[in-house]
Amino acid sequence: QAQLVESGGGLVQPGGSLRLSCVGSGITLDDYSMGWFRQAPGKERKDASCISVDDNDDLSPYYANSVKGRFTISRDSAKNTVYLDMDSLKPDDTAVYYCAALSFVNYAFDPPKYEADYWGQGTHVTVSS
Repeated sequence: QAQLVESGGGLVQPGGSLRLSCVGSGITLDDYSMGWFRQAPGKERKDASCISVDDNDDLSPYYANSVKGRFTISRDSAKNTVYLDMDSLKPDDTAVYYCAALSFVNYAFDPPKYEADYWGQGTHVTVSS
């Protein structure tokens, strides 16, 4: 059974950094575009905003304006893992973060429209002093 498992969330002070990990089991992440999404606490995952997508090609990943220049998406194929490095964190970054394996991404829209085949369970990030 395919599964995505996120980790790395926690409490961090403003200006700090975190690395989120998304490990795939029963699924080869390199076969998919991989996205990171976030939603404000208390809201449903269906309302999650797309913040970054990597198509596993030579093109630059997508980043939402709110995270551009601060967050970096990357992959480790050997570990079947996708990462989200988050720097210069702000209180507005407080959210539940999800990774998803995407079978379709339409970059004609911003944020892009997508079809997600698999979602992780989410990891909480709290940015507070």
